Amino acid sequence: MALKIISQYKYLVEDKKEYVLSKQLLRSGTSIGANVVEASNAQSDNDFIAKLYIALKEAGETQYWLELLYESEYLDIDKFNSVYEDCTEVIKILTAIIVSKKSNMINSVKN
Repeated sequence: MALKIISQYKYLVEDKKEYVLSKQLLRSGTSIGANVVEASNAQSDNDFIAKLYIALKEAGETQYWLELLYESEYLDIDKFNSVYEDCTEVIKILTAIIVSKKSNMINSVKN
């Protein structure tokens, strides 16, 4: 997804001459993967969950910037949907991982 975000950023800057919202999109959209990588190197289960929550928040923020760019007519529906749908899937995956990890932590304490 980060490569799609970078592509959208280039399009917005080069073709649409939009510099402010596109920079926000680039920052939040590429931060998702960075936080997932940090989570994979977490020092503890709680650190793992915390990093994934940050990635989840960044994914939500990315959707916000995409919506603004679409509503302000910088992105057409195809460019919007291309990344927005990916972002929605990432949110579902991150949420499932967080819920599963928390459940496993609770179950390991009980046993």
